[in-house]
Amino acid sequence: MKKTIKIASNCLYAVAITLLLVMIFMVFSSRASGGEPELFGYQFKVVLSGSMEPTFNTGSIILVEKLNDTKNLTENDVISFKQGENEIVTHRIIEVVNNEDSVYYRTKGDANEDPDMNAVVAENVVAKYSGITIPLVGYFLNFASSPLGTGLLLIIPGILLIAYSVITIRKAIREIEEKTNSVTRTDPSEKSA
Repeated sequence: MKKTIKIASNCLYAVAITLLLVMIFMVFSSRASGGEPELFGYQFKVVLSGSMEPTFNTGSIILVEKLNDTKNLTENDVISFKQGENEIVTHRIIEVVNNEDSVYYRTKGDANEDPDMNAVVAENVVAKYSGITIPLVGYFLNFASSPLGTGLLLIIPGILLIAYSVITIRKAIREIEEKTNSVTRTDPSEKSA
């Protein structure tokens, strides 16, 4: 039974350390990149609207691959593109328009009835959807990007790890004291002749 408890406690400790490291990465990465964390050329984007349902739902995180060549995309590719100055939209290409030296993409959200009003210039495309979606985690990432979320996600796991360490150290000290006491009680050198 003690062995099972020890294995479970070690597993929980490993999970807590891993979660702390992931949270630290997500928070610092989102701060450094100005919003979305990046990993190995992929960017995590939070789905903020239902325009692409059922492909991905509001509150999900999607992984998009940053593109260098944005002129070779095809119909049905899901792309993230700049719309306006600070807005990034992720919609599906429904038509590719080659116009002399320029390439334009007509896009549409899967849940929208009509295509987007303006065609997307190839230069405004920033990424292509990788096919990986993580449901509901976007709410967490949005919270983690806020000042309150950043503080809580760094402080709470830290406090939990410190508390766990204190409990583990106290338990180890107690076990050492018990072994020391049992050895001194059964020490054969103390027996009288």
